[in-house]
Amino acid sequence: MDDEKDLRYLKVLEGLMEMPYLGGKKLLVDFLSGDVKNKSIRNNKLDMLRAFGSLKLGNDELSLIIENLINNKLIDIVSADGNRFMKLLQITQKGRLEILNPKLNSKKLKNNYDYFEETLVSPGDRAIFSELESYLGKFNDFQKKAIVSDSSKILCVAGAGSGKTSVLTKRIEFLTKYKGVNPSRILAITFTRKAKQEMEGRLKKLGADVDIKTFNSFSENILRMHSSKIYNRDIRVMDYGFKAMAIINALNSNGLNMEDALGLYFSPSQRRNKTKDQLSRIFMNDCFSVIEFFKIKRQELSDFSDLLEPSKKDVGKMIYNVCKSLSQQMKLQGLRDFTDQIIDTVDFFKRDGKYIPEYEHVLVDEYQDVNAMQIELLELLEPLNLFCVGDPRQSIFGWRGSDINYILNFKDKHEDAEVITLTKNYRSSNHIIDLVNLSIKEMKLPDLEAVYNYDKEIKLLQFENEEMEYNFILQRVLSSGVEAREIFILARTNKQLGDLSNLFKQRNIPHVLKDDGDLNRNGDKIVLSTIHAAKGLEAELVFVMGCNEYNFPCKASDHPVIEMIRINDYDKEEEEKRIFYVALSRAKKKLYLTYTGKKPTYFISEEMVEMIG
Repeated sequence: MDDEKDLRYLKVLEGLMEMPYLGGKKLLVDFLSGDVKNKSIRNNKLDMLRAFGSLKLGNDELSLIIENLINNKLIDIVSADGNRFMKLLQITQKGRLEILNPKLNSKKLKNNYDYFEETLVSPGDRAIFSELESYLGKFNDFQKKAIVSDSSKILCVAGAGSGKTSVLTKRIEFLTKYKGVNPSRILAITFTRKAKQEMEGRLKKLGADVDIKTFNSFSENILRMHSSKIYNRDIRVMDYGFKAMAIINALNSNGLNMEDALGLYFSPSQRRNKTKDQLSRIFMNDCFSVIEFFKIKRQELSDFSDLLEPSKKDVGKMIYNVCKSLSQQMKLQGLRDFTDQIIDTVDFFKRDGKYIPEYEHVLVDEYQDVNAMQIELLELLEPLNLFCVGDPRQSIFGWRGSDINYILNFKDKHEDAEVITLTKNYRSSNHIIDLVNLSIKEMKLPDLEAVYNYDKEIKLLQFENEEMEYNFILQRVLSSGVEAREIFILARTNKQLGDLSNLFKQRNIPHVLKDDGDLNRNGDKIVLSTIHAAKGLEAELVFVMGCNEYNFPCKASDHPVIEMIRINDYDKEEEEKRIFYVALSRAKKKLYLTYTGKKPTYFISEEMVEMIG
């Protein structure tokens, strides 16, 4: 029965393909459910078709299946001829191939991993905790276990606000001070310079001087140390200035200028509220992301335009040609990018293993964000002890190439590994934690447990239009009595933030506008941020705006080509739910969810609505 339930989406695709003309979602739902009251069905004799009434499900359930197919690009939304406001559904080429060779369910997490169980603390553990009470006193039992465990392979599944950075740095201190491990034999590795600097600051206070690197700084250090053995000429890291110059050269060599490229690449709505410089930067970064994508896959850059829908072939062809020119420039001028750093290091280690540094302990932060090349690097290091910390619920960078399956299937790779779950949340109120747990319950991970009990202040608010929504947020911010730096306004897209920022400027409200770069606090200002950029941060009062089905899951994209080439790698809807989870879990005491339209996103379940009250 479960197999039949999982394959119901194929009947939706088959029904859509059988329909003789394009229609909207309501027509497709009525057609599949067998509703003869629909005039269009009667007038066009659709009830005579084989797929009519093939799915006897409720309208809401059918709508969810259709939404999932749209998110995964098996169904496309197109405008009707002569009426751009009328949205019609059509099966994509990818959808037709799915009918012949179903793959969608193989990407769903629920079909691919065994759920983590809550950690048990043994009497032996408690005896050790007791001996180290003065050292470990402020930590809870699960954190203590992660800090002192003797297991050689450990995965620490650390939920939002559970103190993962404190645990990671305390474990490093424990290894150096209590276990006598030489600091030079320890490598802590993370993703961003910001995270690296935070860990360095904490360890300096603890008096533990160990090697802390990002994946890129570790690789660059190796490449510089052994440059003469790796390259036959000088190779430099490509900086922003070169990228900007290279993109212009690449466009020129293809008979284009930046205006032409931006006009073809971005839709009018994507261009709205962005300067030419901002659009140019996004375009440039997206082109280099395409090059990176093929490098990580260990594939030659190839023309992917033939795989795209007809309406996107011209864009795909342009991006391919530009990327091809960029790759040629990089080779000719002896330049490497961030991906080359890791690839060249991995290849060097494979050619000559004697240059691989030996570490007794390797500790990896944000393990849910690793990609294939980073995993290959860790495997080559082959440390005696491996400690990885991360949260599958906060894996939101699949579009950049990260793969959640590495953390979910950790035990498959390391059979004897100990999995320690941190569930106590030291950030949010009990009411917010209850909501957060409900939002991600499909992942079947252990629920977070709230430490703090505050008065309930969670609101789900509907507005007639975005102007009213933005004005409410503005007025609520002004009347909140909360310090500006303790207020986050989060959105799924940069467009929403730009609109709200303009309103704040008109009212002279101090704020800082951040997109997908690192988010640093700029004094006592309200933070307007994409959800991706706010990951890892927290605020007393959080607004999540645009909580409708256009933004969650997101129908728009500021990075069109990323959607084109990465969509086969993961289930987009599942990642979008995790993005929503990250948004909710930023709030400490007060949470406002606002939306326009008839109803909120279906990510907010009926159970969640009842809980909000």
